[in-house]
Amino acid sequence: MKALLTSVIILVSNATWAEPPALNCDQGPAHKIFGGTPWLIYACNDKRSVVAVTAEGSPAAEFYFMFTYSNDTYRLYGEGTGNKAKTDEAYGQLSKLTENEIEDLYVEASSAVK
Repeated sequence: MKALLTSVIILVSNATWAEPPALNCDQGPAHKIFGGTPWLIYACNDKRSVVAVTAEGSPAAEFYFMFTYSNDTYRLYGEGTGNKAKTDEAYGQLSKLTENEIEDLYVEASSAVK
């Protein structure tokens, strides 16, 4: 699982953006359930972005979702090879989160003790 998280951090830092962000998403994790499966929530150093990585043993593994903040809104992105039905359920819940709920995930993850 650590390899997946490292891949997420590398992916984020290598993504094609107008101004490439240097995101480090290693604050946390907070433990949450989305789509009936466990997820580890990490906060990023931009003080807004959040990554949800499947917890060890999760039927949705290997998968991650990421909320990034751009142009005054959050965008949700996901990628992986996990069970599609489970990741679709998690996406359904995550996509309905409000801006305040996403910010609460950030606070919870950034406050979590490793």
